[in-house]
Amino acid sequence: MSVFDEPRRVRVAARSGQTAVVEVDGQDVAAAVEAYRITQTVDEGPEVTLYLSAGWEGMGFDGLAEVMAEPADLRHVVIGFLDAVEWQKLDQAVLNRDDLDGQPGELTRGVLAQLREWAASA
Repeated sequence: MSVFDEPRRVRVAARSGQTAVVEVDGQDVAAAVEAYRITQTVDEGPEVTLYLSAGWEGMGFDGLAEVMAEPADLRHVVIGFLDAVEWQKLDQAVLNRDDLDGQPGELTRGVLAQLREWAASA
């Protein structure tokens, strides 16, 4: 992962059915970006994470948002999501589901369905 020392100016414009515009300091970097994530908390400014296409090297940044560039391998995102799951809340949510059917594997199907729903709303 690369983290740049100072905030960078970032522009992202995405529309359904069209290629997203991703610019860093006015430089079009969309061809190098496979995915991006924009986060912001109440206490901190925006943070943009760019997931670079495999084999892409060399990108310069300089602007107003904190930018991190990472490989497009998203396993760390899944691991982070699973690490954030509180097992007690998951256990209770699964047991309260209306779609448990008493068939073999119902709890596993319930856990997967619950995690899928939480991931979709994250």
